[in-house]
Amino acid sequence: MTENSQQQNPAPTSELPTQYAPAEVEGALYQRWVERGYFTADAKSEKEPYTIVIPPPNVTGSLHLGHAFQHTLMDALTRRKRMQGFEALWLPGMDHAGIATQNKVEQQLAEEGKSRQDLGREEFVDRVWQWKREYGGKILGQMRRLGDGVDWSRERFTMDEGLSRAVQTIFKRLFDDELIYRAERIINWCPRCLTAISDIEVDYQDDDGELVSLKYGEGDQSVVVATTRVETMLGDTAVAVHPDDERYAHLIGKRIKLPLTNRTIPVVADAHVDPEFGTGAVKVTPAHDPNDFAIGQRHDLETMTIMDERGVITVPGPFQGLDRFEARAAIVDAMRQQGRVVAEKRPYVHSVGHCSRCRTTIEPRLSLQWWVKVETLAKAAGDAVRDGRVTLHPKEMEKRYFDWVDNLNDWCISRQLWWGHRIPVWYGPEGQVVCVGPDEEPPGTAAEGWTQDEDVLDTWFSSGLWPFSTLGWPEQTPDLEKFYSTDVLLTGHDIIFFWVVRMMMFGLYAMDGEVPFKTVALTGLVRDENGKKMSKSFGNVVDPLDWMDKYGSDALRFTLARGANPGTDVPIGEDWVQASRNFANKIWNATRFALMNGATVEGPLPEPERMTATDRWILSRLNKTVAEVDAFYEDYQFAKVSDSLFHYAWDEVFDWYVELSKTTFMAGGEPAKVSGRVLGEVLDVTLRLLHPIVPFVTESLWTTLTGGESVVVADWPKDSGFRDDAAEREIETLQQVVTEVRRFKGEQGLKAGQRVPARLTLDGTALAPHEAAIRQLLKLQPEGEEFHATATLPVAGAEVALDLSGAIDVAAERKRLAKDLAAAEKDKAQAEGKLGNEKFLGKAPEKVVEGIRARLAKADEDIARIQAQLERLPQA
Repeated sequence: MTENSQQQNPAPTSELPTQYAPAEVEGALYQRWVERGYFTADAKSEKEPYTIVIPPPNVTGSLHLGHAFQHTLMDALTRRKRMQGFEALWLPGMDHAGIATQNKVEQQLAEEGKSRQDLGREEFVDRVWQWKREYGGKILGQMRRLGDGVDWSRERFTMDEGLSRAVQTIFKRLFDDELIYRAERIINWCPRCLTAISDIEVDYQDDDGELVSLKYGEGDQSVVVATTRVETMLGDTAVAVHPDDERYAHLIGKRIKLPLTNRTIPVVADAHVDPEFGTGAVKVTPAHDPNDFAIGQRHDLETMTIMDERGVITVPGPFQGLDRFEARAAIVDAMRQQGRVVAEKRPYVHSVGHCSRCRTTIEPRLSLQWWVKVETLAKAAGDAVRDGRVTLHPKEMEKRYFDWVDNLNDWCISRQLWWGHRIPVWYGPEGQVVCVGPDEEPPGTAAEGWTQDEDVLDTWFSSGLWPFSTLGWPEQTPDLEKFYSTDVLLTGHDIIFFWVVRMMMFGLYAMDGEVPFKTVALTGLVRDENGKKMSKSFGNVVDPLDWMDKYGSDALRFTLARGANPGTDVPIGEDWVQASRNFANKIWNATRFALMNGATVEGPLPEPERMTATDRWILSRLNKTVAEVDAFYEDYQFAKVSDSLFHYAWDEVFDWYVELSKTTFMAGGEPAKVSGRVLGEVLDVTLRLLHPIVPFVTESLWTTLTGGESVVVADWPKDSGFRDDAAEREIETLQQVVTEVRRFKGEQGLKAGQRVPARLTLDGTALAPHEAAIRQLLKLQPEGEEFHATATLPVAGAEVALDLSGAIDVAAERKRLAKDLAAAEKDKAQAEGKLGNEKFLGKAPEKVVEGIRARLAKADEDIARIQAQLERLPQA
């Protein structure tokens, strides 16, 4: 039989409350789990380790559905592994969120009429730490509410002392290996946050802009260029054309006058230009466009920065001091006055990057920044997946991963902020550049002319070290030795390019080729019930805490897990959470029934020959479910895990086994004791299987049922190999009979609980021992002396004769069905008439024709169904 871990702990006699009230038990249960140390991993343990590090949420953040979704899945993985006997570590922590946190504190200062410059760098950083202590980390409490089984004793923060040491150590190593350098490149610049930002912090949206075509030069020495950013023409240092474009062959190498300026600029030939796009000529502004910068590098063009860090024009002349958007309109007017506006298209909808923090339009900007040279690091990250050391789930994501990692550009890692890891580089009075490691002193003092770099590191730099810095690196700690490399990284497919690749690069580099994780399980994004992205502007954002308050944490978790198909987005609606709450209630009520009827986990299971076919069937199905759930977990098929458990628990255990067992329990005696032990086993194992996904209700029920300490530390069920195909076929036949008779009763308009006399002919079938159960399920009375079989149903070798004479008005029912049949036949005739009309078919849209074909098919189905009902009715 299936394994039972609690044979030494007989179930107590106390009964469960009549209803499950999540709010009354969840908080207390979670606190007990933490106090008992169930989630605390032991680095000295001889158990095989299993490690997941949590994708660190921002210190400014609060729990949203995306967090709840991924945390549910990570919790399910670690809870299961803990039950399987692994030393499971799920390590929590937070990211310092450089830009977001600095913005929070600057907003707080603004309310006081101050700025960070008023405080100075050191005092401002102290103020941020104060904010973090008072307001940061709200999400940590919300994680407890969700039931996250994380090891709170190992909680980390990307700015804590240990992680800061790790950041400085790896920066120094990369610098010494010439994999970090400083250079002027085009970066994403936010004129509001006043810093460079990463690609992942840029949100692209379609904006209503303008496309303006401008004439440069005069006569046959002129070209027309088109741009959506007219203001950047002040920084043009060339016009580029394709070398094979004959229209401009006479201009290549010559200079033309740039309007509104006193400059001339060259016409250069560059294969990057698409001669088929627009006029085939493009303006080149190397300091304000990444493609233009590349052209400028190839042709040694001058770079001109035309605006300051706030997007204000700095070029001397009539536009100096204007905001970039004000300058755009003013320059178009000036060009129009000179007759140089050839065409204008408004609105011109095009994709524009915006800062994800403040929604300001991003300005590509030439800037002196620190960079990581990624070529060798990215190759190692690609090779680790190609050679199988790291597996991606689903496998289809590999192509996207390789497309990214094989074409990765150098990474800008400096940010113009005060909150974050300050770049450990000092500049000397004679141009010296010295990188300082964590155990080294600065090379000199300010009085001697030495200054530290003002910038801080990109937040993704420190989070790229997360899988090993959180375990104590660069020290060779017991945690690092025991729990690295981690087993699974579970994260959304939207950040595979940013965070996953960075962790791969840094992990392989710092840990001598040892991968940071063995598996990357990529999830989709949570969307609303209509599949639409959740957004405040759409008004469809849901606070998961509201649903947990209303339906319980288990209901939310189960809903999210049921939608977790690998790599695909997850639609979710409140109705689905309510349905999951109903499932939790169903589990509760079934366990109450079991306890009231003597279900027990005490002692070994009875021998199969002492069991009924129903007992053997449910145990056979139980073992198949255990095997199925294990296979789905190993393939990260969380939706299939959840569906398998839902259908086994609800459909087979609660709707069939419990109902079929009622007659046994009512009869009492030895069969009732055997079925009580089987039901106890089934619920014990089912609750353990369900626990990783719905931890609270299963804890309440399992401890009551078994008397065990906690399901958190109970054994994970194993497939014993017990199968009884004959019993499964027998109960499937019984189900077929019951389902068919229920359907027939419903067709006749009988209520589900309405009792009717019936004669069951079961002799010679395997169903003979189940007559009492069949009658109980179908509400069938004994036939009695006045029995008249008015309807006979042959099903699966058996025969069920029903006396409906006192249950329905046969004449009225025949009249109703005749009316329905006439309507169906009329629908069929109309559909056939249209489909037989060639003139109609020649003109009607295909969608309309398909609709008529569907009507015809439905009419045929209705006619067949109604005719069968009429045949089964007794004669009036």
